[in-house]
Amino acid sequence: MASDSPQVFALRLNELIEQAKAAPDQVVRKVGLQIGARLVEQSPVDTGRFRANWNVAFGRIDPLTTPSTDKGGGQTKERIRVLLNGWPVGSDIYFTNSLPYAIPLEYGHSKQAPLGMVRITVAEFQTFVDSAIKSLPQ
Repeated sequence: MASDSPQVFALRLNELIEQAKAAPDQVVRKVGLQIGARLVEQSPVDTGRFRANWNVAFGRIDPLTTPSTDKGGGQTKERIRVLLNGWPVGSDIYFTNSLPYAIPLEYGHSKQAPLGMVRITVAEFQTFVDSAIKSLPQ
């Protein structure tokens, strides 16, 4: 049987699903960390304010903004990491950036991020899930 046959793919997929069932909360946190990091990294940088305004909240959207800046994104990623460590298992996770220019930036108003940040991150979602599952102890 060829390694790329549908049966082999299905078996691998079933193995991944079984691994994820063993630690779904770990998978969700790892995926959340990757999503948050990717949103920050993909964000265009002028003053760093846009990067600093990525928020994560549970069960609701966080509409708050901050005047803080974070050109490198490290502080924002660390804040997201700390928040995700407190994720109440089973609750929805929302990533938001409520600055008034977030939507224009997402739709091409920056030469640094002409394809946006959210759309790219959504396209990479399955890769994040696969990576999180593969990182679980066997």
